[in-house]
Amino acid sequence: MKHLFTLGAVAFLWVISSPLVAQITYPVNDVANPRQGYYAFTHATIVKDSKTTISDATLIIRQGKIEQVGSNIPIPKDAVVLDCQGKYIYPSFIDMYSDYGTPAIAGGGANFRSPAQMLSNTKGPYSWNQALKSELTHVKLFNVNEVKAKELRQSGFGVVLTHQMDGISRGAGAIVTLANQKENLVILKEKASAHYSFSKGSSTQDYPTSLMGSVALLRQNFLDAQWYKSKPAKEGLNLSLSSFNENLTLPQIFEVSDKWSALRADKIGDEFGIQYIIKAAGDEYQRIDDIKATKASFILPLAFPQAMDLEDPTDARFVNVAELKHWELAPTNPAAFEKAGIPFALTAHGLKETSAFLSNLKKAIQLGLSEQKAMDALTTSPAQLLGIADQVGTLEVGKLANFLITTGPVFQEKTQIVENWVQGNGYGVQVDAWSNLMGKYAFQLGAEKYTLLVKSDLKATLQGTDTIQVELSQKDQLVNLVFTKKGEAGKRIRLTGTQQGANWLGTGQLASGDWVSWKATREGALEESKSDKKEKKADEESLGALVYPFNGFGQKSMPKQETILIKNTTVWTNEKQGVLKETDVLVKNGKIVSVGKNLKDASAKVIDGTNKHVTAGIIDEHSHVAATGGINECSQSVTAEVRVADVIDPEDVDIYRQLSGGVTSSHILHGSCNTIGGQTQLVKFRWGQNAEQMKFANWDPFIKFALGENVKRSYNTANNRFPDTRMGVEQVLVDAFTRAREYEKLGPGKRIDLELETLLEILHKKRFITCHSYVQSEINSIMKVADSFNFTINTFTHILEGYKVADKMKQHGANASTFSDWWNYKMEVLDAIPQNAYLMQKNGINVAINSDDAEMARRLNQEAAKSVKYAGMSEEEALKMVTLNPAKMLHVADRVGSIKEGKDADLVLWSAHPLSIYAKSEKTIVDGMIVFDRDLDATLQANLKAEKQRLVQKMANAKKGGASTRPAAPTFKEMNNCEEDHQHDKSLWERIQSRMVLTEN
Repeated sequence: MKHLFTLGAVAFLWVISSPLVAQITYPVNDVANPRQGYYAFTHATIVKDSKTTISDATLIIRQGKIEQVGSNIPIPKDAVVLDCQGKYIYPSFIDMYSDYGTPAIAGGGANFRSPAQMLSNTKGPYSWNQALKSELTHVKLFNVNEVKAKELRQSGFGVVLTHQMDGISRGAGAIVTLANQKENLVILKEKASAHYSFSKGSSTQDYPTSLMGSVALLRQNFLDAQWYKSKPAKEGLNLSLSSFNENLTLPQIFEVSDKWSALRADKIGDEFGIQYIIKAAGDEYQRIDDIKATKASFILPLAFPQAMDLEDPTDARFVNVAELKHWELAPTNPAAFEKAGIPFALTAHGLKETSAFLSNLKKAIQLGLSEQKAMDALTTSPAQLLGIADQVGTLEVGKLANFLITTGPVFQEKTQIVENWVQGNGYGVQVDAWSNLMGKYAFQLGAEKYTLLVKSDLKATLQGTDTIQVELSQKDQLVNLVFTKKGEAGKRIRLTGTQQGANWLGTGQLASGDWVSWKATREGALEESKSDKKEKKADEESLGALVYPFNGFGQKSMPKQETILIKNTTVWTNEKQGVLKETDVLVKNGKIVSVGKNLKDASAKVIDGTNKHVTAGIIDEHSHVAATGGINECSQSVTAEVRVADVIDPEDVDIYRQLSGGVTSSHILHGSCNTIGGQTQLVKFRWGQNAEQMKFANWDPFIKFALGENVKRSYNTANNRFPDTRMGVEQVLVDAFTRAREYEKLGPGKRIDLELETLLEILHKKRFITCHSYVQSEINSIMKVADSFNFTINTFTHILEGYKVADKMKQHGANASTFSDWWNYKMEVLDAIPQNAYLMQKNGINVAINSDDAEMARRLNQEAAKSVKYAGMSEEEALKMVTLNPAKMLHVADRVGSIKEGKDADLVLWSAHPLSIYAKSEKTIVDGMIVFDRDLDATLQANLKAEKQRLVQKMANAKKGGASTRPAAPTFKEMNNCEEDHQHDKSLWERIQSRMVLTEN
């Protein structure tokens, strides 16, 4: 017997279809009544996958699986038949990044003012660190959540990969369907993927407190897991490491917070032979070439930024251009991936309302994402990445009966999802849309023939010789049409009829009173109008341009090396030639090729240097700019394993600001929160380049040490971290290097300890120390420790009592990097004097002036000049304190620091004497690239103002057009302070105190 239904309620009907009913272990508290779904969906347009569409096709499902799909398929006599005339059937979507069905995460994070928690409080044979949870198998935490499942089904999803999003190493995720059944029936794969992030999550343990600490912890965990494979007896059982190794056979998924962390994650994967699938942040379009170079697959969120209410111009003032541009361009992210040929899937993760998923996806399609790629990203791509393409992702025989029934092509603006079938169970979404009238019909009125076009708002027209407006109404299965032909005003034709599947049939009365039969046969969906297409194209053309870097001072193209000839200028060589007047400097291929008079090069860009001065680029020996996620790993007394190189931020606006002050290189130091801090990174300010390209190549590596008040954490009354005295600081140093020596004695197969490996580099003179210091007693103390272990303190930084022990520093072989005249900002500097730099230099010490301050770095030339004022130092020697001298102490004087043939073309063209307070950097050149030009800066400032106003107006128009908005919020830029303990759960006030408001950039 055949059963014919047209309403969505059929989704809840079942028929007995087979004596071969699956056996179950669960008892049933009822009379046995086994039923299996057996359905035939006929006359549908079936999209088997993004490349295969079948018209007037049939889909037959049985026992939750697809039994047949195609054209001209005989209908089984026992199947429930659903007439899907005018409807489309698609595979249900797959979301491979979800926390569906997992418990909410308890609050965590260390408290800045509470005692430190040095060890994990997790009970059992697990990792030493609470943020490492590789042992978690999330299927054991999973519970069906029908409320959340319904939200996801309404957006088209039928399967999700789920895990609890907590910690750095998070364990194994599970693949589940969104059917409303018992947990054991919806789990497709219990261990499907391994998950990671840089966020410590709910861990209350102090370590790590910074992004660089998270990177180091994950790197060390990889090494520990490799060592654990041999199961050393002393280690005993460690379920976290054991599970970490087991999970390496699964797809590896890494969640990141921005484009730069995507590159960080990929770099860690490369170190250990892992190709991560990266759950993106949504801003990757800003560096799509770098993203493509990772060769990773990505999971892209569609959680686009919400417009802000910027009607108050004061509110708009404190929102920077980068944030406004990202609001505009974020929906282009999927299209950028498609254009670049980068594999990706899509996720609803991050949306405040899951219901916004499809509208955001349609926005992405409007801005360049193809419908075919969107379909792949929601079906075949995630299925293949997760190894479940044999079960889901396409509509093929033997796969799960997971499919959508829609009113039209799924990504068209007016299309509705009618039902979402999961594992052969139908779930209503927009059941009323079964009778959706929108479409194109062949219309016959008696012997007359027309084309009837019905829009989504039931506005209809009859098209024949003339175009006739039709009044159309619908109630249940009844349809009424009323219209008047051209030239017959007042003569209304009234028709009534019923729906027969996707077609209509009925009778009506002409204006003459005669009765007439009519019918409307559906021919398909409405095509997009040309005006709509033009409007969408206009939207695409109105988008702002990408700039490098992605902030107010970026440009459409990055600076390039040029052949440059600076003519007739005063050259401060920092070499034996001294200061040369009316001299030329020729730069080619990033190098200084000639210094002299009357130089010529026909290919060169000629810059008139008359009445101007050229110096080597300024080098800041002590800085904390261009790093993100915290500049201190404050959690432990020794954190030699962390690396500033892991957290370089090449878009920090302070780079541009310092280029405007002539700074070309900067030594980015770990803070001074612990005795042995982290590894430092020397960078060149190659504005617009990525983090790796910013790094100074082939330089001797350094590390930051610290002494005194910051190490003792005198500012934190709740401090319980050793040490809390200066005596203790000395003992931490002795203990660390003693442990390193003992570690070196261990034979092959030892556990690689990144902390101790770094300390061995110091002992073997392969890594050099920059040491935060103030008072003479502790300066003497650390030199004695260094002498006892046969290494040298390369540089004492701050060193404001250096003049008291200059002779001993000279004997030890140390350099000094100091402030010009800082004084009385804390107890340790009461004896600071402005003659300090001069007195140390007079004792034969190589002395530099540093900033340790993002703002002061723009005026290091003036800071150097203060030693001329206070102590009578010569002008040339003063300039060397911010050029050649720091180059020497950083072991790069063979390449930078002076103007000499063969050296890097890092130069500054000053408008006046370089030590004058009136001197401005007119052009700053790095490796032969003009990275700051004061004339161009004026243009950038004007463009910045115009671009900001354009975006503010666009955001206001979006609000006027009905877009949801959020209150205006100022853009904060975190300032890195030397002693700051970077905690993610600080109070808002504590965080604001350590931040600086950005306005126009």
